[in-house]
Amino acid sequence: MKAVIIEDEKFAAQRLEKMIQELDKDIQVIAKLGSVEDSVKWFSNNSCDLIFLDIQLSDGISFSIFDQLTIKTPIIFTTAYDQYAIKAFDLNSISYLLKPIRKDELEDSLEKFNSLKAALSIDFESLLAGIQGKSIDYKKRFLIQVGDKLKKIETADIAYFYAMEKSVYIKTFKNASYDIDFTLDALDDILDPDQFFRINRKYMVNMQAISEMIAYSRGRVKLNLNPPVDDELETIVSIERSPKFKSWMNQ
Repeated sequence: MKAVIIEDEKFAAQRLEKMIQELDKDIQVIAKLGSVEDSVKWFSNNSCDLIFLDIQLSDGISFSIFDQLTIKTPIIFTTAYDQYAIKAFDLNSISYLLKPIRKDELEDSLEKFNSLKAALSIDFESLLAGIQGKSIDYKKRFLIQVGDKLKKIETADIAYFYAMEKSVYIKTFKNASYDIDFTLDALDDILDPDQFFRINRKYMVNMQAISEMIAYSRGRVKLNLNPPVDDELETIVSIERSPKFKSWMNQ
């Protein structure tokens, strides 16, 4: 599960992350943001499962983030100010923790979040779409800037996406590469899961790009892709994703 901490005090953010890891090792803090501006910029192209949110940030009140973006992610508020509690519960609030945050209160908040998540685990949008005979509208193309020109890349023409040096790139079946303003996590939400699969931290592949699959150690699968990658060891399906990958290929 992926979480984001929005907190302008570095020590407070580090202390909160440490407590989270001690309480639930399945929670991965993927970003620590210190301002409204940084938060708006991050959430414009990324998503997570849970937000830990301070209210007074270095450049203003964090509620202004939600004036600029529609964010449906559950929130655990972590603040030194109790006067914002009513406003907080107008948003997607799980709980409202006052600093200094106590570990037992944080644990209660995480248990509440997990209980609500389990109760709401049904994908109602997909279920309704199936009942009504509708298909979910996944991303069909990407608009890429090359120099001073814009280029349209159809999603069906993309062999795989890969992350390298804090950027994400498209590799087309014609062996062309382009950088894009998306993370692999964000792509997970907008690409057709019948066509694309995230095999590890660095690669998301189109099923049509898989030219060969080789049984590898510890139940993993090594993929040969077309176009080929520079380092074939980069395209080994991770241990935790291998069972789901095999099911995906065996549909």
